[in-house]
Order: sequence, then C-alpha cells, then structure tokens
Amino acid sequence: MSIPSKTTCRILCVILLCASIHAASAAEVDPAAEAELPSLEQLKQTGLTRSRFHSTANGPKALPADGKPPEADLKTFQDKIKPLLTQYCYDCHGADAMEGNFQVSSLDPDILKGKDTEWWAEVFSVVTKGEMPPPDDMDMDEADRRVVVDWLSRELEAASIVRRQSGSHSAFRRLTRYEYNYALQDLLGLPWDFAKDLPPEPHSEEGFENSSDLLHVSVSQFETYHRLAREALDKATVSGPRPEPIYWGISMKQAAEREFKQQDQQVAKAKKEHKDNPEKLAEELAKLEKNAKQTFRTPYYQQLSTGRTAQAEWAYYGARYAFAPIKTKAEFPEDYDHVAILPGGQRRNIVVELGNQIPDEGTMRVTVRASRVGKEDKNFPSLQLLFGWQASNEGRALQRVSEADVPITATPDAPQIVQWEFPLSEIYPRNSVRKTSPMGHTPSPSEYIRIANSAASASDIQIDYVCVEAPVYEQWPPKSHQQIFFESENSGDETAYAREIITRFMTRAWRRPPSPAEVDRKLKLFAVMRPQCERFEDAVLEVLATVLSSPQFLYVAQASPHEAAPIDEANAQQNARLATRLALFLWCSLPDDELIEVASSGKLTDPDILSAQVDRMLADPRSERFSEHFVNQWLNLELLGFVSFKGLDPLLKEAMQHEPVALFEEVMANDASILDFLHADYAVVNERLARHYGLKNVYGNEFRRVDLETNVPRGGLLTQSGVLAMNSDFPDSHPLKRAIWLLECILADPPPPPPPAVPQIDLANPEIAKMTLRERMEDHRSQAACKSCHVKIDPWGLAFENFDALGKWRDDIRGKPVDASSELFNGETLEGMEGLKRFLLDNRQDQFVEATVRKLATFGLGRPLGFEDRAEIDTITAQIRQQGDGLRTVVQTIVHSDLFLSE
Repeated sequence: MSIPSKTTCRILCVILLCASIHAASAAEVDPAAEAELPSLEQLKQTGLTRSRFHSTANGPKALPADGKPPEADLKTFQDKIKPLLTQYCYDCHGADAMEGNFQVSSLDPDILKGKDTEWWAEVFSVVTKGEMPPPDDMDMDEADRRVVVDWLSRELEAASIVRRQSGSHSAFRRLTRYEYNYALQDLLGLPWDFAKDLPPEPHSEEGFENSSDLLHVSVSQFETYHRLAREALDKATVSGPRPEPIYWGISMKQAAEREFKQQDQQVAKAKKEHKDNPEKLAEELAKLEKNAKQTFRTPYYQQLSTGRTAQAEWAYYGARYAFAPIKTKAEFPEDYDHVAILPGGQRRNIVVELGNQIPDEGTMRVTVRASRVGKEDKNFPSLQLLFGWQASNEGRALQRVSEADVPITATPDAPQIVQWEFPLSEIYPRNSVRKTSPMGHTPSPSEYIRIANSAASASDIQIDYVCVEAPVYEQWPPKSHQQIFFESENSGDETAYAREIITRFMTRAWRRPPSPAEVDRKLKLFAVMRPQCERFEDAVLEVLATVLSSPQFLYVAQASPHEAAPIDEANAQQNARLATRLALFLWCSLPDDELIEVASSGKLTDPDILSAQVDRMLADPRSERFSEHFVNQWLNLELLGFVSFKGLDPLLKEAMQHEPVALFEEVMANDASILDFLHADYAVVNERLARHYGLKNVYGNEFRRVDLETNVPRGGLLTQSGVLAMNSDFPDSHPLKRAIWLLECILADPPPPPPPAVPQIDLANPEIAKMTLRERMEDHRSQAACKSCHVKIDPWGLAFENFDALGKWRDDIRGKPVDASSELFNGETLEGMEGLKRFLLDNRQDQFVEATVRKLATFGLGRPLGFEDRAEIDTITAQIRQQGDGLRTVVQTIVHSDLFLSE
C-alpha cells in the first residue's frame, strides 16, 4: 500500500474537518459552544471547500481537437444569465439607469468575439467578491450567484484561450540592474557591486522592475555597459607580482595604556598637591581608585587581574589613537590581562584606527578574539564590523562591511576567533586625503575599523586582541583570474588559447554554446586587438568586454518567428531559453554549469528533470535573491527605505525590512500554505522584533520561527511592523495608505484613482483638527465626491487601527479606546485585525491565491500578464488549490505551466 503524500493528507484533513463541522452543526450542541467561532487556522482549511477552483478540471487548456475555436454559449446566456442580470442588475445598470456610467444590459454577450470582454471580466470580479449587487439594494441568492459566476468563468476562460492562441506576447527585455550585477558576480566569482553606476529601474503598474515593457537599451547605454564590463574584468584579473601585505596587531593592553596613562597622571597630580596632607591624599587616592574600577554603559578597557577600568576614548585629530603597522603577520598571544568591553543594547563599538597605509584594492582581513563577559547569560550577543574615516568635523563616512552578525557564544575561559573579509575596492567613499595629507595633520588622512556589539539586549562582549591584514590573496593569481585564464595545453598557441578562453566564457555569459561563426567573429576581433596590446591577456579582455556588452548577454533571448532550425537544434535552443528564464526567476542571474549542461542535452523540458532542477535551485543560497527581490517588489517594501521616524532604531528598521523576506523563506522551505501570508500561528523574528512585539525568550539577531500564543495579534504579513510603518504618517497611523496597500499588493484589486479636484482634509480648520483620525475620515467620506471611492477603501484600513505608526499594538489613542471596527461595502462587519483576517480567509481565499499566483508568474515571466493569460492563470490556481496552496508547489506549478514553458 502506498503512503499518502503530504498534499493528500492535507486534503483529507480538510475533508474530515469539514465533515466534523457539518456533523456538529446538525447535532444538538450547547449554545455557548455553538457561538464559538472557528479558529483562523480552521478557516484556512474550511475555506478551501467553498473555492470555485475546488472542482475545476486539472490540466492544461487547449482548443478543441478539430482545431475549430470554441463558440460562445449564447443559449445559456439567454435562458439563464440574462434573466438573472435583469433581476439583479438592470435596475441600476440597465437602459433606464447607468450608475457609475456602466450599463450591463448593453454588453455584448459574445465574450469570445465581442468587444466587451474586459467589461465582462469586471462584472465577474465584482459578482465573485460579493460587491454586486449591493446588499443594501438587493441580496443575491447564492445559487443564482453561482450560476452567473460559473457561466462567466467558462466564457472568459474560453475567450482567454482563443486570444492566447491567436495572438502573441513578448518577454524580450534586457537584464535589470540587479540581474546584471548578479550575472557578473556569478560569472566572475566575485561578490562585488558591478552595477552601482547604473540608474535605478522604473516599476511597472504591478510593482515589478523586471517587466519587459520597461527594459530597453539605447546606444549610449551600450557604451556604458561596455565600460562597466571592462572594469569588472579588470577587477577579476591581475598582472605583475603578488602585492606585499601590510599587518597590524593591536592588543587591548596597548589601547588601555593610553587611557590608564591619564589616570596615572591624575594620581601623580594628587600626590603632588596633597603631599603635606596625608588624610586628604588618602581620600583623593581612594576616590581615584574607585573611579578606576567602575563599569560603564559605553565601551571601556579593563585590566582583569586588578579590575582597573578606563573609558575608551577616540578623536580623529592629531593621529593620537592611530596604531602603526608591523613588519610581520600578527599572532594571538597565549595569555592576556587586558580587554575591551563592548556593552550591548546600543551598538556600542570601539574604534581601531589604522592610519593612512590601507591599500586601495584587495581583501582586508580582520580577526578578533572575543567572548561573552558573563558565563550564565542566556543571551548571545553578536559582533559587526564597520569601516570608516573622519577627516574633519564635516568630512566623514562609515559603512558596515560585515555581511551577517556573528553570535558570540564563547565564555571568557575559552574565547572564540571571529574573522571578517571584505574587498577594499568596494568601499565608497574612501578618505580622499589619505595620500596627500600627512598623519597628525587636519584634514586627517587616517582610516579606521569599528568593532560593534550589535546585540539588542544588554549582553556585553570582551575583546583582547585584533589582527588586521591587507591585501589578502589566498593564491596568486587569484581564483577569479584563473577562471578566465585557466591552465591549458594550448597556452603556448595564442590563437588556439584565445579561442578556448572565449568559447568557454561565451557559453556561460550567453547562457548557451556559441556557434562556430560567433566564435570566429570574436577571434577576428582578437586578431585586430592583439597588435595594439602589450599583453595577450589585455587583448582577450577587450574581446570578453564585447561579449558582456552584447545583446546576447544583456537581453533575455526569445525565439524568433522568422528563424528556422533543424529539430534537434531548435530543441536545444528552446531548452537554453528555458534555462535562462528559470535562472532569472529563481536566482535573478545566469544558469550555472549544471543547468546549461542539462539544457544542452535537450532534457530540461522533461517534467521530472525540470522538477529536480527547481528543487536544486531553491535549495541553493542564490535563491535568497529571488526571495529578496520578489518580496520587496511584490509588497512595495521600497517605501520602508524612506521611513525615518524619530526614535526608530536603525537596527530595528533593518529587521523590519527583512521580516517579510524571512517569512517568505520559511513558507518556501516547508512548502507551507501561502495562506500563511494572511495569517500564521507563528512569526519569523529576531530579538529586536520580538521585543517590539512583546514576545519573550527570543535572543540574538538571527531570524527564527517563533510559535505564537492564540491571543498574540501577530502572524502573517498584515501585522508586520515594517508593512505597517511604511503605510503610516508618523506619529499617526494612516488607514487609507494601509487599505490601498492591502488592495494593491495582497488582493491585486487596486482602487480607482481619485477623481480630479477632490477636496483635501483641511487641518487648518480647528473643528477638524481636534477630530480623531477616524472622525476626519468619516467627515471626508460624507462629501459626495469622495464617498463612492472611500466607502470601498476606508473599512479595510480601519481594521489596522490597533497598530500605531511603528506597528506596535495599542488599545487607546490619546486616551480614547481604539475603534478598529468597520463595515465593508457589501455590509459585512470587520472587528479589527482579527475580523479582517477572518473575512479574508472565509471569503477571499480564491482572490488572494490567484493574486499571489499572478504576482509570482509576472515576476517569473518578466512581463505583464494580459487577458490572454487568464485561462492559464486559472489552471495554475486550480492545481495549487487542489494541492494545498503550498508556496513551493506554486513555484513548481508555474514553472511546469504552458505559460512558462511556451515562448
């Protein structure tokens, strides 16, 4: 007997749960139990049984076998649909009334060939959501609604298939700024920012940067791409002998002695001043000794054997705090008696000034020996590394150069070694006077590193020694150089070696094996360039720069309708283009060698092999790019970058920005239901966010899954502080912004733009100024020009009112209890965030799942979706709904769809 799959078990659970609920409703139960509402988790499961996709035929749609296009079902329209429209719609949208300037009675019922297909799609949308007919005017019987929805669904799907088969669509576009950067990183094996000189991308109406209708290249841009390509290749390759490194070895004893010297001077001064007064001298010395053993909430030095302490000081002028380099590589001493203490909670840091001899290029390696101060502390603090300089009172710069915070788990009796490496050429700006102004003068030419305790809680870290080395090369020439100029038996024959290098490079850069003619053209260019270059390598790099500035690299390839090719070659080309689409979707970059090899074999379109490649790619760290860029564009998180509310901790804001991505990755890793984005009984947070949310026993800066108690108003995207903060107007929340964000990003149902000359809320009016935000909205909505739109927007946003401008829970606003209840356009009442989640899970599951599918498909295809894609989106959504709505399932289903596989 076979073991049920996870999806099968999920569906069985739904069926059993629904059966138990039905049985319970039929039996006599206690009134109190009858009044108890199902949980949000139960609503996720029971909502599926009412899905219009629940019984939809599973599988790809196509035209009839005889090749004839389907005909419009006008008989059903005349017999069933028109009478229902007459009963429910014509009073307001008929020949005698045209509310909203819309007349249903005049629409052409031939949806397949008629001119009113888009209008029928609007009718389908409002009827499906229960917005029409308005409940205040007439309550539509659910059986009648189902008849209308089923007919419209079938006709719209058929119309979409016909239009897709008869039309064409284009995803021909260039790489986005971030795709270009990742492509060069993966191609050259260097994690640097190669696209910083490119302008930011515009956003499509759907919010995406990779949309084909926006991404084109002018002649001048090709010149820019050629320059950037040559600069990238120069960074990846080297010439001449290996640079000699510079070393620093800094003990905290050295650093502490500078501060202890001042204490010694104070002791000497007291002895001199009170040498004739033993009692006063003893009193002063006791005071100085007490001060010399106090602890601080700012960084300080401590001598462990005596307990002596001194606050860590630093000033940019005079080079008084700079450490000189040493001649040989520093080693950690076996014993130590002096440490620097970095208190936790406020990103406290010590400055290690290194002078003006830090190289321009190469890797800098910083290594420290560190431990926690306390042995019993549950909290594990963490370290960050920053690089900066200060030339004068005005001229300064500071940037974080460590990628991830390093948890410090070691105790003082067994400290741990922490090491960071970062490319010096990527630091911008560097100190511009470091080569012109002498040390000790102003402006100061010196540069420094800062070692910071990034813990959210007051968990202290101690450091005893710091080693610095630059430039660091593990091998010479470095790996990036050898990836291009690899060892070959042809290295003695320049032309043969150049052909080998260029062919291999073109295969990776162009995402397919180049034709012999294409390679020959590049060899001709090499022959022209070689006499003009001193070195063989320079001539080759000039050719490779043209490879990286060619349309074959910059543009996403598409099949040409005018190109004919043998079947095997056409299949290989189709597989190569599929590999490119897949890599851009899941890695935002180029296919790797394995994906190119599978595509070259013509096997990538095999369903099993394609599934295995998707799983492999999602398990690869490069898929984090997909999570980051899709989530940021889907949810319009760019807005959060502009939030600079007073008192907002930058590290908390950083955590807010990552929380939606962390939730997405958690759902993806477990193939959990995408309904978890609406509500989840867990959150993915770090310590700072946990404190912000009032969650206990969460320590450290790393994100992890935390199960939530049923009374905690969190879980999902809607209650994340970053989303709430970016849709606020500090110090107040902003229900209108939050409502529009929900409708646009989550439900893909954007409200219409405001009509011209809409009156603004007049805060200069003292009567309006003293109103609560809710009262102002009600007053604004009372105006005729505003009511028709705001009655459909405001209720969604008012449900968020228990969350302040920073997303913290609140029960009152300036002493008045929060009223987060609202009434939707269709008459349903929302009781705050709980009510909003209930309504969405109970009534809008299909809308949300389909919206999420559309967003992911739009991102994956790199083009806007049109009406002709509607049938395929419905098919994908039906398959996903029937398999439990898992996020990984969504990705797999999109990739296997005709929408993704076809060109």
